[in-house]
Amino acid sequence: MKKFFNIIYYIIISAIIFIALLVIISSFPITGNIKMFTVLSGSMEPSIHVGSVVVIKPVSNYKIGDVITFGKMDVPTTHRITEMKVTEGEMVYQTKGDANDSPDGEEVNAKDIRGKVMFSIPWFGYVVDFVKKPMGLMVVIVVPSVIIVYDQLQGILREMKKLKSKVKKVEEEVEEISEEEQKDENKEKQQ
Repeated sequence: MKKFFNIIYYIIISAIIFIALLVIISSFPITGNIKMFTVLSGSMEPSIHVGSVVVIKPVSNYKIGDVITFGKMDVPTTHRITEMKVTEGEMVYQTKGDANDSPDGEEVNAKDIRGKVMFSIPWFGYVVDFVKKPMGLMVVIVVPSVIIVYDQLQGILREMKKLKSKVKKVEEEVEEISEEEQKDENKEKQQ
């Protein structure tokens, strides 16, 4: 049971650290920095599931077949590049969701691309979105704190039991010595 508890403990702590690192790294406004977004629609099924987190990074060149994230930062779109062309001296991309029957209605300008999808983590977006909310943030802070406090209390209780048994042992030894001394005294008095 303790082994199971330790495994769960380390999984939770690792997941929290991983989420925290992704959120922190994604938050820095560094040009060329990796970003992460949650996929909110099924347009890229089955390659990217609804609720997945996509981790993107801007690259210098995009090509047909690349999955990119583009559009407004608050509601970006993640689709695959199906065509490329130069319009008025600027690179323009035609995109399409893997699950969609037809290409997107508007072409994407190179300046509107946020980055290329490096990888996705299925259904992890639900966790990230939950953590971004006040209740989720509390759970992420409170649950590990409770686990750590519980673990520490267990350690303290174990040490207290050890000390108690040592004290009891010493008391018994002192009592035995005291009884022996009493016997010796009684013998001396009788002689």
